[in-house]
Parts: sequence; structure tokens; C-alpha cells
Amino acid sequence: MKKFLLLVSFIFCITSLSAKKVKFAVDMTGQTISAFGVHIVGDFQEAAGYPLNFDPAATPLTQEGVTNIYSIIVNIPAFTKYEYLFVNGDQTYEAEFVPDESRVGYNFIDNRWLYVDSLANDTTFVGAILFGGNAPAGLSLVRFKVDMGNALPVSPNGVHVGDNMNGFSPTKVRLYSFGDNIYETISYYVNNSYSFRYFNGNTAITTETISGSCDVFGNRGLTLTKDTVMSTVCFSSCSACMATAISELKNTTVSFNVFPNPAKDMVTIHSSQNETITSVIIYNVTGQQVNQFHGTNQGDITLTGLSLSQGLYTLKVLTKNNQSSFLKLIID
Repeated sequence: MKKFLLLVSFIFCITSLSAKKVKFAVDMTGQTISAFGVHIVGDFQEAAGYPLNFDPAATPLTQEGVTNIYSIIVNIPAFTKYEYLFVNGDQTYEAEFVPDESRVGYNFIDNRWLYVDSLANDTTFVGAILFGGNAPAGLSLVRFKVDMGNALPVSPNGVHVGDNMNGFSPTKVRLYSFGDNIYETISYYVNNSYSFRYFNGNTAITTETISGSCDVFGNRGLTLTKDTVMSTVCFSSCSACMATAISELKNTTVSFNVFPNPAKDMVTIHSSQNETITSVIIYNVTGQQVNQFHGTNQGDITLTGLSLSQGLYTLKVLTKNNQSSFLKLIID
């Protein structure tokens, strides 16, 4: 019995050491609050002790006094990337529409995302983001992106970004990679001018060497006037790596419209550029493929017999030129 208790205590200590307090908050200014409350969904819910991930009714947020801020603090493992959405109600289709700048950014996924780094404060908190917006009120989003392809191997201590607001710290802001050696993070600032630099590690000596057109007294420069996704640059370079430039060229998107939206069992997709549609793939909010339709070699395609449950979906529209677009669809 004593051995069992010691084992349980050991596991609890290890779990506690790896867990991190994270505060999620949303600013509901301008929104009519649902009678069923404000919730958050994401792939962190099971880790936080809720039965299922992406359950829109399981994790309610609490209003902070008489403000428009709703929040919750959860304990979840550190050194992990999480995806989430705020919900004005308790149904999937009531989830917010996340702007492009804040999205996960690979394939069709349009969730918000957060990398929990245990080097952060005791409670990780990015601020109360406006519902359906990019940043907390009064701030602008900055999405830093650096390609480490020319600086391999990447340090096991991670890639970081330091700026003049945090004393160019090589430890406070860690970046996350979705693949292709590109590391990124989202931060929020008051509109102003800033200096920053990247680190391949978490010490001052791991800083990049900056020279050329982007050199601002040994750092990179940013003049922020609006939500901004930084251009992807090579570590210690002012330009993009060649592989990154090729990848971005291949991912050029075209414009489509979907109607009616919300829909029930039938929708039409129209190409504003007369692109020939070859196929349409439908994904649910968790990123699972639920249906696929083949095109008719025309610029429009009507999908019938959808047989989809009520909720929010993403349509991936592919053309014969190997281009793609992603559309939001609500089924009511």
C-alpha cells in the first residue's frame, strides 16, 4: 500500500511540474450574450479535465465583474501547442469566425492557437482577445515568422524572439513550428515602432547576426500600424529562404463564394475568377473530413445531399490549376 501511495505521489509531482496555469479570456464588447453563456472549445479540454475536446458546452467562461470580459484558468501541460475557439452559446455553429492573421495557418484549420511555454509567467495569459478579432482592445497583432532552414540544427532549447519591450530576452517568447523549419508566434502590441531579433536557443550568444537592408542598429525593425503578419525571413538574413518562396508561390489562392450560408442540405460554390473546380472537401470543426464532392469542370458547383449535422464546417475548394481556397459554412 505504501509503495502504491508513493507511486501516486510521484506521478502527481511529475504531472504538477509539467502542468501550467493558462488563462483564456475573450472580450465580448459589441456582442449580444447568449442565454446559454460564453464558452471555449479546443484540443486542451481533455488535458484540463473535461470529458471531450471541442465540446462547445463543457467549458463555460465566467464574466469578470460587470465588464465584457469572460475568462477561465485551466491547468494544462506545458511545451505544447493548443488550438481553441470562443463560443457565444453552447453550440458549435455559435463559434467565432477567426480572422486569417490569428489562424493556425496550415491546410484548412482556422482555429486560434497558443504555444504554452513553461518559461513564461506562472499563469500564461495573452490578454482578452476581442470575439472574432485578432487582439485585445487597443492592441494590434504581430505574427513573427522565421525560417530556420539555414540555421540547422535548431537548438533543443527552442527558437525565441526578443524585442526592445522585453530587453531582447532570449527566453521569454518561444516560437512554435508547424513544419518546414518555419517558427512563429503571435504577440500583441500598441501601435508604435519596435526593434527585435531571433535566437536559435535561449541564451544571448545564440542571437542571429543581422546585416543588410533590414539592419536597424543590429536588430530588425517594425513599425506597427495594424494587425501584421511578418514576412517569413531566413535566420540571420533579410530575405526569404528559397524553399519558402517556392512554397508560398504554390499556395496562391483564388476567390470563391458559397451560398446560401447558413444552409441546410444544399449549397452552391461560385468562382469569381471563372476557375474550374475539380473537387470540394468538407471538414468539421475538429479538422476531420466528413464529405467530398467532385467538380463538373465548371466555375460553379452545387452540392446536394449534404446530410451534415448542425454546426460550423470548412470547405476546401480545389481547381485544375492546383490552387485552393477555404470557405466557412454554417449548417442550421
